[in-house]
Amino acid sequence: MTLARQIALALGCAALQAAGAAAADPGQWTANLRYRHESVDDAAFARDASADTLRLRLGWSRGFGQGWSVGLEGEGVAEIGDDFNSGANGRTAYPLVPDARALELNQAWLRWRGERGGATLGRQRLLLDNQRFVGNVGWRQNEQTYDAVLLEATPRAGLTLRYAWLDRVHRVSGDEARDPLARERDLDAHLANLAWQGGAGTLVGYAYLLEDQDVATASTRTLGLRWTGERALGAAKLGWALEAARQRDHAGNPRDIDADYFLVEPALTAAGLTWKLGWEQLGGDGANAFQTPLATLHAFNGWADKFVVTPANGLDDRYGSVSGKFGSGKLEGKLGWTVAFHDFQADRGGADYGREWDASLSFPLPAGFSGLVKLADYRSDGFARDTRKLWLQVERSWP
Repeated sequence: MTLARQIALALGCAALQAAGAAAADPGQWTANLRYRHESVDDAAFARDASADTLRLRLGWSRGFGQGWSVGLEGEGVAEIGDDFNSGANGRTAYPLVPDARALELNQAWLRWRGERGGATLGRQRLLLDNQRFVGNVGWRQNEQTYDAVLLEATPRAGLTLRYAWLDRVHRVSGDEARDPLARERDLDAHLANLAWQGGAGTLVGYAYLLEDQDVATASTRTLGLRWTGERALGAAKLGWALEAARQRDHAGNPRDIDADYFLVEPALTAAGLTWKLGWEQLGGDGANAFQTPLATLHAFNGWADKFVVTPANGLDDRYGSVSGKFGSGKLEGKLGWTVAFHDFQADRGGADYGREWDASLSFPLPAGFSGLVKLADYRSDGFARDTRKLWLQVERSWP
């Protein structure tokens, strides 16, 4: 029986169970409304993109029985105007803004949770660690979700084991994307993630075996370790993230892949400011490079998204950022800002790729809405072309 039929059968049984007690407990409804304007000035195109999109997400969940629950969530994205390439509207003379029109089932899951673990079957969002390898790409209007089985166990305090089998990934480009491989991919992926949290911080070991049944060259095996933590340093706080991984070809991949990854990111929080320095390297040998196709890629290597696919010679990203909050009166501490700088080079050969400045400002609005202004300015030094992006966003969630 295919996973899709298993999901349908499981959710059908769960719906019948839930309906029996619906009068006593109608369940919980959630909603999210997000409007965004995104403009893109990419020197590779004669025209600038100007994208206005509106996203509405509606969800319902309900518990029943002993530890059981069921959830459904729908998502709709509307394109306002067509002065951009959404990946679905055919406007290829404009830069890409991958927020295509959509009306989709975003999640549909059956879940059981007990005292020391649980399981989730169905279409769901998966967020592993900092989402460098597996995430939901929450920045885009159409969220990335997975048809999957997720098992979680906490055999003792501080120790958490998660295993997921992925059958399919529903990508951010949506069901109407003109490229079929940009819509969704058939997978046979096994993800194991073991985390231990103690006095020395959090140590995570992981093994991600990804078989992409649509694109054989994307099938990889990744093994790694991640260590994060923080310590008081007088009135300040010292934090760190250290990570290393190795990626090899897997499941009949015709390419010979052997690439390394590492991250060093110290952080210091003092006087209301958080300072970070980072060095992230994704190895490459000129033919193949370390890739993270299921990641929340917008969160890494600059907001201009010039490195969502690692170049064949790899990527060396050295960066720094500072963030904080300000405001007075009713806005005391409610205005959040971030400024970041990236210097990009090739891992193999050391060629300069370019530099990027990023900045953002978040702020509250009346009636429970929140606002965001965000900028990215990438200056090429032989890789891609100069690109500037601006985002203006208004969002609210219920409840």
